[in-house]
Amino acid sequence: MMTLDPMSDETTYSIDVHAESVYLPDQSDPDSERYAFAYTITISNTGTIAAKLLSRHWVITDAEGQIQEVNGDGVVGQQPHLQPGEQFQYTSGTLIETPVGSMRGEYFMRADDGNEFEASIPAFSLAVPHILH
Repeated sequence: MMTLDPMSDETTYSIDVHAESVYLPDQSDPDSERYAFAYTITISNTGTIAAKLLSRHWVITDAEGQIQEVNGDGVVGQQPHLQPGEQFQYTSGTLIETPVGSMRGEYFMRADDGNEFEASIPAFSLAVPHILH
C-alpha cells in the first residue's frame, strides 16, 4: 500500500467502481427473450484530487455474444463531482435476450486540475437466479 506525503506534489487519479446486479422477473418475459436486470453502481474517488464524471461507455453482452454498446453523458441524468474519499451510488437497468450476460465499461472523468482520465468498470454478471452454478 502506497502512502502519499501530504506535502508532495504527487496527484493520483483513482476511481473505484463496484457493481451489483439483480434479475427483475416482473419486468422480464422469457417467452419473448426479454430478461430485465437492475444494477447498482458505487463510484468511489480513491485518488487525491476531486473529479467529475463526464460520460459513460457500456458494453453489454448476452450469452449468444450479441453486444449492445451504450454511450452517453453522465449517469442517471447527473454528472457527479466527487471529492477524494466521496462516493456516488445509483441504480439503473438493462434488457438482454438471454438469461445470462455481462456488462463492463468505462467512465470518462475530468479531474479538477483539468486532466481527463478513464475509470474502468470491471465486468459483472447478469444472471437469472439459480441458472449459474
